Amino acid sequence: MQQPAEAWPTIALIGGGQMARALIGGWVARGAPASTIAVADPVASQRDWLAAAYPRVRLHAENEAAAESAEVWVLAVKPQLLHAAVRSLAPLAAQTRPLVLSIAAGIRAADIRRWLGGEIGVVRAMPNRPALIGAGISALYADPAVAAEARTLATRLIEAVGSVVWVGNEAHLDAVTAVSGSGPAYFFLLIELLEAAAIAEGLAPAVARRLAIDTAAGAAALAQSSADEPATLREQVTSTGGTTAAAMAVFEAADLRAIFARAIAAAARRSRELAAEFGRDH
Repeated sequence: MQQPAEAWPTIALIGGGQMARALIGGWVARGAPASTIAVADPVASQRDWLAAAYPRVRLHAENEAAAESAEVWVLAVKPQLLHAAVRSLAPLAAQTRPLVLSIAAGIRAADIRRWLGGEIGVVRAMPNRPALIGAGISALYADPAVAAEARTLATRLIEAVGSVVWVGNEAHLDAVTAVSGSGPAYFFLLIELLEAAAIAEGLAPAVARRLAIDTAAGAAALAQSSADEPATLREQVTSTGGTTAAAMAVFEAADLRAIFARAIAAAARRSRELAAEFGRDH
């Protein structure tokens, strides 16, 4: 006997940028009726793109129009714009008491809750750019006012663009931002450097790029499928006196581990600074 399709809530996206588009695509692919999704974005070109891609999604220029009948509000605007967007929704939040899911980087749940009037539970999600192709990793945090069923729903919504982990301490989202939020850029840099070094060794640019990208993809797939730790996988490739060992010696001499640790610490520190800056009342 066929199981009934799982019901989807009505959802309002505040902001219609790339991450919002990725979420809509993931939800629709998983069976969410496009007609249950509303998007607010003041930029006409953003609404036009969405209208062409998802004709049944309801589109609005004003946040209140999108949010008024939604059970879930997904805050998908830039951090510096979040205060104004959320404050305008405070009266409506008091009436409808939606689940609020914020994917705006850095802004603390307590600040969002305060802007909404202090009584609304907030879930924060830190996705990353591979979510645009359904291959993201997102860390979620729920403040104490969020019930277990709301946490389950938040997981379901964000899993539409990749895998999900939960953190119990909101401060850990700064580390998440530094590691996985900014992390794709680190890997892109490594691919870029590997490609450039291959060209310097005489390989054709097209061959160098293919080798760099496919090596990165294969290494990630092997790490994901293996029960061994990354350090063990590295050791398995690094034969004593071999070519990999020669390269690793250069990295160790340059203190690459310390450089990387400082870079992650700088990114986490900047996440905390941005939260303090944009989380103030204006």
